Amino acid sequence: MKRQNLKKQLDGKWVVLLIVFVVIGCSSASQTWLEGKPRHHVKDGFRNHPEIPEVPPTKPFFYLRRFYTSFILPDVPSDHVISENLAIAQFNELQEKDSITWLGQSTFLIRLDGLTILTDPYLTTYASSVWGLGPKRFAPPGISLENLPPIEVIVLSHNHLDHLDSETVASIKNKDRIQVYVPLGLKSFFTKRGYQHVDELDWYDQKRKDSLTFTSLPTVHHSGRSLGDKNKTLWCSWNISSVSQKIYFVGDSGYSPTIFKEIGEKMGPVDLALLTIGAYDTRQGDPMTHLYPEAAVKVGLDLNAETIVGMHWGTIQLSDEPPFEPPVRFKAAADKAGYSEDNTWIFKIGETRALPERDILGIAANQ
Repeated sequence: MKRQNLKKQLDGKWVVLLIVFVVIGCSSASQTWLEGKPRHHVKDGFRNHPEIPEVPPTKPFFYLRRFYTSFILPDVPSDHVISENLAIAQFNELQEKDSITWLGQSTFLIRLDGLTILTDPYLTTYASSVWGLGPKRFAPPGISLENLPPIEVIVLSHNHLDHLDSETVASIKNKDRIQVYVPLGLKSFFTKRGYQHVDELDWYDQKRKDSLTFTSLPTVHHSGRSLGDKNKTLWCSWNISSVSQKIYFVGDSGYSPTIFKEIGEKMGPVDLALLTIGAYDTRQGDPMTHLYPEAAVKVGLDLNAETIVGMHWGTIQLSDEPPFEPPVRFKAAADKAGYSEDNTWIFKIGETRALPERDILGIAANQ
C-alpha cells in the first residue's frame, strides 16, 4: 500500500520538476560588463569576479536523484536535532550574552550587543517554489516559525530557495520593526511582504544598526529561483561586527584563492566564521559554487578566523554525498590545519552556544 501511495505521489511530478530545472539551468544574465560599474556588474545582472569557469549544465539524472530523495529521506541520528523545548530554553538562558543558534541549513539566530539577527530565512518543509516538489527538509528547524523570538535584523546572502523562503519571510512577526539587509535586486521581495526597512547593498557596502556594522562582501556563487532569472540579483557574504566581535557569514560559496584572502586582509582577523560544508558532490567534478569541507577550512585560514563553524548540511539533500559526511571531513581537515576541537564547531540543530566574551580590543576575557 505504501509503495502504491508513493507511486501516486511521484506520477507526473517528476516530469514537471525536470522541465523546470532544465530551463532554470539554461537561463542566465548576459556576461557583458557594464563599463563604469564594478567588474561583477553585467548587462541584465551580475557575475562572479574574479571570474570562475562556467558551471556546466546540470545533468537530468542529478535532478531525478534530488526528486527521489524528497520522498525517500535519510535516517537521522538521534543526537542531530535537540527538542524544540530545549532549543528555546537554551536560547532564553543565553539571551543576555552574545550567542549563536543553528536552526538548520544556513539559518542562524545570532545575538550580538542585544540584537537578534536571523540569517538566510528558511524554516519550512520544502526548498521549492512549488509545495511538494523539490528538496524536502529531513530534519525540523531548531525553533519553528511560530516560536521564533523577536527579530531585529534579517541578513540575506542570496535568493536560492534553501536560503530565502517565501513562507518564512511572510510569516515573521513585527515586520515594521525589522531591519533587513539584502544583496542588490532583492529589496522588493521583502517590501512586497510587508517589510518597511530594507537596504540593498553591493559588495563592500556597509550599514550600521545601533552598535553593529554590517558589511556585504564578495563570494563565489550565483542566484535564481524561477524561470529565466539566473544571476539577475546579486549574491554576497557578510561581516557582522560589534566593538568586540567579528562574525563572518559566507552564505554560499565555492573557493577562491583571492577573494577570501582579500577579505581577511581588509576585514580580518575574524572571531567566528560560518562556512558552507555541504552540497559538494554533484558527480560532475568540482562544484565551483559550493565548498568542500576541506576548502571551507581553507577559507577559515584565509580569513584568519579563530573559530570555524560548519553549516549548510544535515537539513536537506541538495547533492550526492552522504548527508552526514560533511562534518566528519570538516573536523578532520580542521584538525590537520591546526584548529583545535574547541575552535571547530559542529552544532546540533537547535543548539545555542555562547560566544567567547571579549573586551573592546577583541581579546578573549580568559586570556
